[in-house]
Amino acid sequence: MASVGFLYPGHSAEDDYPRLETLLGGTVRLPLVHTDIGEDAHRVDALLEMGSAGRLAAGVDELKERGAEAVVWACTSASFVFGWEGAHEQVRELSATAGLPASSTSFAFAHAVQALGARRVAIAATYPDDVAERFHAFLKSAGAEVVSTRGSGIITAAEVGTWGVEEVLALARAGDHPDAEVVLLPDTALHTAEHLPALEAELRKPVLTANQVTAWEGLRLLDRTINCPALGTLFSRTAHS
Repeated sequence: MASVGFLYPGHSAEDDYPRLETLLGGTVRLPLVHTDIGEDAHRVDALLEMGSAGRLAAGVDELKERGAEAVVWACTSASFVFGWEGAHEQVRELSATAGLPASSTSFAFAHAVQALGARRVAIAATYPDDVAERFHAFLKSAGAEVVSTRGSGIITAAEVGTWGVEEVLALARAGDHPDAEVVLLPDTALHTAEHLPALEAELRKPVLTANQVTAWEGLRLLDRTINCPALGTLFSRTAHS
């Protein structure tokens, strides 16, 4: 059975990954290893430390022991905060350390937007505005047109992890824009695995969430396609090419 490994910062919405594995029908294994995050803060200096090469490298051996054939850094903010070139270097170093194909949630979003054939996106972020704007800049570098960026001012992943479906729906509604073809919810601390049908029904357009695209990116690295409407348009309409 195919296996994609995830390096996940701290503890907040890691239980999305066994849910994703179940929703994908048990056809792929999604082992997860927690990384040491240092300070839990959506603040640029803390995020740069959270995504440092040493912190990521520490979890690689355990993922390989658990059979991972590819590895994804399951964090959006502590990947895009490095900028377009820095995020590429982060993934290159991770791949070299692991000896496996590697990516991150930030690139997962960029690739997922492209796979949907979309160009205009809206960002509905949990982050403070200055961090959300860095994601805006990252997506612009990836070729997307960001028509709206909304931050929520939440500092810690721990707080985001307590949000339920009503808060997630409210975030998506607040961040949507009439010109957006897709709405992006970029925080792996946010529980979304079970909420994608509700999100897309509410907004009447595709919605991409961090843990959803992270799993999809791992499958893309293995050239695997799994049709799963319960995980939204991304898993219903795209091919990994």
